[in-house]
Amino acid sequence: MSVVHFDFTTLPARDRYKLLVSVVVPRPIALVTTVDAQGRANAAPFSFFNVVSDDPPLLVLGIGGREPRRDGHKDTVRNIGETGEFVVNLVDEPLMEQMNICAIDFPPDVDELAAAGLTPVASSRVRPPGLAQSPVRLECREYMSIPLGTEWRTLMIGEVLAMSVRGGIVSPDTLHVDPDAFSPVGRLHGGGWYLRLTDRMRMDRMTGLDGDASSRA
Repeated sequence: MSVVHFDFTTLPARDRYKLLVSVVVPRPIALVTTVDAQGRANAAPFSFFNVVSDDPPLLVLGIGGREPRRDGHKDTVRNIGETGEFVVNLVDEPLMEQMNICAIDFPPDVDELAAAGLTPVASSRVRPPGLAQSPVRLECREYMSIPLGTEWRTLMIGEVLAMSVRGGIVSPDTLHVDPDAFSPVGRLHGGGWYLRLTDRMRMDRMTGLDGDASSRA
């Protein structure tokens, strides 16, 4: 079997990006809402996103920079720096078009929520609003932010303080999610490709080989 090897220490950044986003799939999408110090709201999507810990409950955002404008940071990073808070709104199929509008590199004075026809709803623990159209909203405060390399890139770690879930998705008794009621989309490689979670399979976790529970990882 032939193997193609790529040396990331010599590849240009754009080529590294193309390879990574094409093979690390699917990636969940965070439509992040923030406010600046004056309370003006912003919404922006990120697919360098995932949960990384349950105790403490932490999630992570990889936020790229932009062509230098003011300080070169995206509004999301600057707003979190000013307030220490943000909301991750998960994206399902009905929200895709509006999420895509929020990906436009609007000038700072443009209200992305209004441009995308999104409805802000008050959060319970943080100042930024959530989005009424999102099936799941995670209210977060900044836990740690780490600058990454060049081009104003930031690794933002958030602590989840509260979660709001549309009725019918999570059983309040068992906390199990109904996969038919929750239809998040995943990001694939570039070129506008996404994934629906309509083809699912189940495989229970093993407790050991040949009944030996001691071999559990």
